[in-house]
Amino acid sequence: MATMGKYCKAYSLKALRQFDQWIENSENTRKETQQVDGQVVEVKRVLTDEDILYLQENYVVTDGVFLDENIIFDNVTPSWKEFCQTTLFFEIPVYETVELEASAS
Repeated sequence: MATMGKYCKAYSLKALRQFDQWIENSENTRKETQQVDGQVVEVKRVLTDEDILYLQENYVVTDGVFLDENIIFDNVTPSWKEFCQTTLFFEIPVYETVELEASAS
């Protein structure tokens, strides 16, 4: 079963491809349904610069919001993390715990 992470951010593939060590695993793209000769078939989609991919909290890039499915890029190095932070402005939010006071009635 697919794992949903706590945070991911959508980026165009064009932006991700700016990384000089970018190597995408296009074999892991999501499948699309198409009609071929009157038959509905599933085919792997072909990625273009305009496609949206998801940078996950663990710095892996996926073709979809799930953390562990359709992984397109997983060469997580210090230079990749730096690129994500400085060029893409990727920042994982820190959520503060809010305690609610019991209202006096």
